[in-house]
Amino acid sequence: MKIFKSLPFRLLLALVLGIILGQLLGEAPMQVVVTIQYILGQVIMFCVPLIVIGFIAPSITRMGRNASIMLGVAVLLAYISSILAAFMSMTAGYILIPHLSIETDIEGLKELPAVIFQLDIPAVMSVMSALALSILIGLAAVWTKSETTIKLLEEFQRIVLDIVKKVVIPILPFYICSTFCNLSYEGMITHQFPAFIQIIIIVMIGHYIWMAILYLVSGAYAGRNPWEVVRHYGPAYLTAVGTMSSAATLSVALDCARKSKVLRKDMVDFGIPLFANIHLCGSVLTEVFFCMTISQILYGQLPSLGTMILFCLLLGIFAIGAPGVPGGTVMASLGIVTGVLLFDDAGTAMILAIFALQDSFGTACNITGDGALTLFLTGFAEKHGIKEVKNVDL
Repeated sequence: MKIFKSLPFRLLLALVLGIILGQLLGEAPMQVVVTIQYILGQVIMFCVPLIVIGFIAPSITRMGRNASIMLGVAVLLAYISSILAAFMSMTAGYILIPHLSIETDIEGLKELPAVIFQLDIPAVMSVMSALALSILIGLAAVWTKSETTIKLLEEFQRIVLDIVKKVVIPILPFYICSTFCNLSYEGMITHQFPAFIQIIIIVMIGHYIWMAILYLVSGAYAGRNPWEVVRHYGPAYLTAVGTMSSAATLSVALDCARKSKVLRKDMVDFGIPLFANIHLCGSVLTEVFFCMTISQILYGQLPSLGTMILFCLLLGIFAIGAPGVPGGTVMASLGIVTGVLLFDDAGTAMILAIFALQDSFGTACNITGDGALTLFLTGFAEKHGIKEVKNVDL
């Protein structure tokens, strides 16, 4: 049947199979699994900067003189989405956290065995370097009207598309299976999850509420049906759950967004790779609620309103610069966690541990929300007379 060959089914099957294997395998087989997961992760992360450059830079050159405007709008949208999600989470925290009874035991995890051999495949540059390079090359090519560079970027995009179709997407199910096998073996799923099920459920509900708000607002602004975007995002959502990385999910997200009939293809190629790196609304929403919860647990009180407002505003900025990798948002913001919220070592360790429990769902919210912002960009381009340009088809 066709459904058994579909990407969503393969990803879901990989996730379930990984959890089951993690409960059954011993230390020796797990060494093989850990090694496979490491190598596949190296391959995927090596490709991510290439995908960023291959899509963003040519998209900027196609937009011509409108490129600077669209870039500014995209960054502003990502920041507004992140801080509003943070404020919504903060409000929920003040209302709900005082009434929760939460277990605080996060001990008892098994240690993963070491990899059999370490095959390092360093990326040619970091994701943020690739993002900066894409923007600068794209804008400079437009400003100087460099036809040779523009043609070179178009050709490079075709090469990257083949890498995505023939390398990245085929190995994703194996990467997801091995990732969840590791989590299951450690006990991250079976041991820690019950202790924090209350706050995880609350945060996940917050994710869905915020995604609904984003799509409804973007659909109303663009005058297009947001369901025509959401209904294609199943594979991207499942991939994000499995990889816990916006960067690693980028190839699938592009494929999903390109299937939508209401999104302009030029906005997809420009917006999806850009938002994957700067729009982390789900992670921000999660971190705010978890930080407030930990403050209540360890220090006996919630942070003051003024402190939380400052934290949310700064967190939105840090989220734009955070890498789209597992735990990227919380790692990038540890400075304000300790500097603004005044968390000590125990608080910092706890936020890292709890954040890891649901990082996959926060990432899924990030990547799915990117479709809504791309719909907003489509509406903005249409309302301001920015003509659609022909893109490379998948």
